[in-house]
Amino acid sequence: MSNTPAVTTAVPNTATEILAAAKALAPQLRERSVEIEQNRRLPADVVELIRGTGAFRMGFSKAWGGPELTSIEQTEVVEALAYGDTSAGWCAMIGMDSGLYANFLDETVAKEMFPHLDMTTAGLLFPTGKADRVEGGYRLTGRWQFGSGITHADWVVSGAFITEGGKPWPADGPQDSILLMVPSDQVEIIDTWNTTGLAGSGSCDYSITDVFVPDGHTLTFGTVRNGEGALAQPEVHMRNMPGVPLGVARAALDWVREQVVAKSGSGGANWADNWRMQVGLAECEADFNATRNAVYGAMRRQWEVLSDGGTFDDLTADERAALPLSRLHAFRTARSIVMRLYDLMQTGSIYRPSPLDRWLRDTMTMCQHVVAQDKILQSAGAHLLGSKPSFPLSLGITS
Repeated sequence: MSNTPAVTTAVPNTATEILAAAKALAPQLRERSVEIEQNRRLPADVVELIRGTGAFRMGFSKAWGGPELTSIEQTEVVEALAYGDTSAGWCAMIGMDSGLYANFLDETVAKEMFPHLDMTTAGLLFPTGKADRVEGGYRLTGRWQFGSGITHADWVVSGAFITEGGKPWPADGPQDSILLMVPSDQVEIIDTWNTTGLAGSGSCDYSITDVFVPDGHTLTFGTVRNGEGALAQPEVHMRNMPGVPLGVARAALDWVREQVVAKSGSGGANWADNWRMQVGLAECEADFNATRNAVYGAMRRQWEVLSDGGTFDDLTADERAALPLSRLHAFRTARSIVMRLYDLMQTGSIYRPSPLDRWLRDTMTMCQHVVAQDKILQSAGAHLLGSKPSFPLSLGITS
């Protein structure tokens, strides 16, 4: 069933090894960025290069033989890959969720679904499909958007509202929803991914038509069936997302600095002595450092509490709100940094092979994701005020 080829060489299986492999791969990803964008999905060999770093196995537990990277370590790996290519980092971030989803499945079923650690999962979690209750499971039908990495996924997870006999279920209360996992060969990919940015992520629409999904292949983030600790938490799949914008922002900053130094040594006006250039770069560096420290600081505090046996309720309201807010701020700050660098380089930004134009489009597109939208601000603000968040899962709330 798996689309993943058999692994023929040893795959890194510790945080140190995986991060080192991701950093080593980044220059090659940068060289392939134009091709990746034009391809509108990751080329098959690029997928295998990422798989070879161990990035897709980051979420699998040590009990399964996996590396069980902390959320901080996962984010650092995603950041390193996004430094090479935005879409590659995005697909790595999405694809590695297999090991995280395994915590919400029965262990026996999960091990059947993921016979090895380097399998990937794609899909949309918001309930846009219909899951009709039948004996032993559900009949799933629907169409979903934003299937990032679906062109190379082994499993596809999709949110759906529950029905019974075609009618909302339960009949006497608010309609429930559920997440259902389907083998990718039972999914039709609809090639809609013609976008401003993140073009290489292959985030196509997809449809599933009357596919039987056994009960064991369903999950909700409110029920942990297999595993415990800091990675067996409802919002775990969101934590490493800031690695993508942070990686892109760092790449843009380094590239501009390299250009300035190169032009300063080529005669004529010395760019490095230009007051506007100095101030602009310094402002961007300040924003980057503050934003990156906020992301890792909030995550570090969360990890301290959860890994010590605590729960989200052991975090203060400020600490809990800092998690989604730091994610949102990473996305929006990365976009702001790239835009300012684009202006700073003036006409040097618009000619290929300058990557700034691609990074500008990538950050514009990624900021349309729900984690970078005002719904996050409302949810965090509501939590701080003791009111009702519109996206409670971003705060680890499932009830």
